[in-house]
Order: sequence, then C-alpha cells, then structure tokens
Amino acid sequence: MTVEKARKTGTTTVGLACKDGVILASDRRATMGYLIASKDIDKIYAIDDHIAMTIAGGVGDAQMLVRWMQAETKLYKLKYEKKITVEAAATLLANILAQYKYYPFWVQLLLAGIDEKPRVFSIDMLGGITEEKMTSTGSGSPIAYGVLEELYKEDGQIDENLPVAAKAVAAAMRRDAASGERVDLCLVNKQGFRRLTKDEIKVILNKN
Repeated sequence: MTVEKARKTGTTTVGLACKDGVILASDRRATMGYLIASKDIDKIYAIDDHIAMTIAGGVGDAQMLVRWMQAETKLYKLKYEKKITVEAAATLLANILAQYKYYPFWVQLLLAGIDEKPRVFSIDMLGGITEEKMTSTGSGSPIAYGVLEELYKEDGQIDENLPVAAKAVAAAMRRDAASGERVDLCLVNKQGFRRLTKDEIKVILNKN
C-alpha cells in the first residue's frame, strides 16, 4: 500500500500546559486521500494515569507507538517501582523514533502529563523533541494556532483553557478538510487521565 493510500489521521491536535495539569484536544476524522475512512477514531490515548499522547499521521504507525509506550511505561513501573517521569517518557519516545529515521514512522506526536509540574512535548517523526506550553500538530494546526495565540492563558487553570483548546480544534475543522466530525477533549491532572463526555464538550463549545 502506498503512503498516499494509507489511512491517515489528517488531523488537528492541540496540547496546552496549565497551572494544574495539561489539556489535549483533537478532531476524530481519519482520511485515505479524499476519502473519509473513519468518522470516529481516537487520536488521544492514555499512556499511564499521569501521561497521555496525541497522534497525527499514519494511523498504523501511530497506534503501534501508543501500544509500545503503554508497554514501556508498565515495564518501567514494574522494574523501578515508581512511575516514569513525563520528560523521560518523551525522551524514550524520541529515541525510539530516532532509531528508525531511515525507515521512519509517519507521525507527529504530542506527549503530555504531570509529575512535578505539567509538561507538554512535541515529537517529530525523526525523533526531534521540543517542550512547549502551547502547541498544535496536523494539517489543521495553522488554523488552530490562530485561536491559541489569541486566547491561551499560560498561567490559567485547566477550566479556563478547556474552551480555548475546544475552539481551536473546532475552528480547524471548519477550514481543514482532513479534520472533522467532532471535538475530543482530554485532561491530565493530579487525579489522573480523564476524557470529557460529548455533553461536557458541547457545553464548553457553547460558552462565550
């Protein structure tokens, strides 16, 4: 199967660091060229109860990396009897990608979570890694950035920035053909990983 025919997430994903945790947001459309291959695909995954990850790019590559990271964090916990830090998990993922740079995974990933403080890392297909306060990936990211640059509150709480993340993805869905269906919102705080319900997201999007 050629790259052009492979199923891709197309995608708009957003990652925000807040004072009390992190927010991850995405759309839920997967495409195969001009065909909408799926209207309800997960693009945000819990890696551990304090770490989550978004995917953009080739679905098969991205889902395999999610399973890989879920296994690695469990093995780390069993071996060292403590949770892996967010930075160590991001570095591990970057190292995995760097090992395959000549036959790369077609992905752009966000890995985020909370330990000593909230952290958001953007990781490219060759293993490049940057820490961000606010970031977006995927084909709809230029549109999402327009909303984020204007509304994101760097010193804000999760509740203050949830509408910002939701509106950024919603704006991208209106202009980017590869992003669509509905907004997905997840957060990670000291209580763990949580995916918001459709009704909760609808209320957030309807806020002024």
